[in-house]
Amino acid sequence: MINKLETMKKKYLEIVNKLQSGNLDVKEMTKLMKQQSELVEIVDLYDSLVNKKKEQEELENILSNESDKDMIKLFEVELKSLQEKILGLENKLKMLMIPKDPNDNKNIIIEIKGAAGGDEGNIFAGDLYRLYSKYAESKGWKIEILNAMEGTKGGFTSIEFLVNGKGAFSKLKYESGVHRVQRVPSTESQGRIHTSTAVVLVLPEAEELEIDVNWDDVRFDTFNSSGPGGQSVNTTKSAVRLTHLPTGVVVSCQEGKSQHENREKAYKLLKARVYDKFLQEKNEEDSNIRKEIYGSGDRSEKIRTYNYPQNRVTDHRINLTLQRLDSIMDGKLDLLILPLLNEFQRKHLLET
Repeated sequence: MINKLETMKKKYLEIVNKLQSGNLDVKEMTKLMKQQSELVEIVDLYDSLVNKKKEQEELENILSNESDKDMIKLFEVELKSLQEKILGLENKLKMLMIPKDPNDNKNIIIEIKGAAGGDEGNIFAGDLYRLYSKYAESKGWKIEILNAMEGTKGGFTSIEFLVNGKGAFSKLKYESGVHRVQRVPSTESQGRIHTSTAVVLVLPEAEELEIDVNWDDVRFDTFNSSGPGGQSVNTTKSAVRLTHLPTGVVVSCQEGKSQHENREKAYKLLKARVYDKFLQEKNEEDSNIRKEIYGSGDRSEKIRTYNYPQNRVTDHRINLTLQRLDSIMDGKLDLLILPLLNEFQRKHLLET
């Protein structure tokens, strides 16, 4: 660990020198400042660790030459306290040195689609949208709907929305996958429990410096907005469809009041999807630890079951079951997210 820390400190000092040179363009300066902010806490803690270890060495030398019993006891107490501080600093550094996802502080785009179960799957997709909305509100994040298709009995056949807030991706990136619900649907006349699903996909919002989606590579189409069941809700072609020709990625938006507004929202969504396509290729090289705990994040992978009759929710990736479904659906999603993150950190530390 010490060798890694020395390397990180050397890199930090190189970054500081480059930033002080003044010979940088905006893109390079932004990149270096981001790297500096990621390293500064680790370097500060490492400097403290080095100083504490020097104090420990000096104190041990004093103890080895001390003959007074009272002074020995005093120095031993001080040494024990110092060793505890060193251990605390080492543990903090181990946690900070866990590889960070470069997307963690980004805004995100979430897509939720009703899947198995027909109308009940769509209704559950609406419940998940409310869950994420309440969670975002509790964090002080803002939500902007980019595109939505309502279900005929409520909820959504599909909804895509932007979550704007620091750390949004770090908290919600592992929500991707199949969410299963077990309950008596409002549409069920016999009181039977049904099993339905909704699919969630979480994408980091792409920044201009990271990906360039050129309008020359985008086909722009318009169409009439539609409501539940696909019926047209207006006679003007305000809805927008964008196709990124190099990758074949297609997005639509009809939530805005004008074609211009829909075009801007669709462009945000398009950039995120193209960026995600590139990320998926990179993620094939991700560590086995991440895949073991969180799974692949694939749409076909069942990650969680929500059992309403028993007020129970189970996250299958870490075998966690809580009898607090009502609280979780009210936005207290950290009850599930924090154990996921803690398990990842624990397993990573065991392998380092």
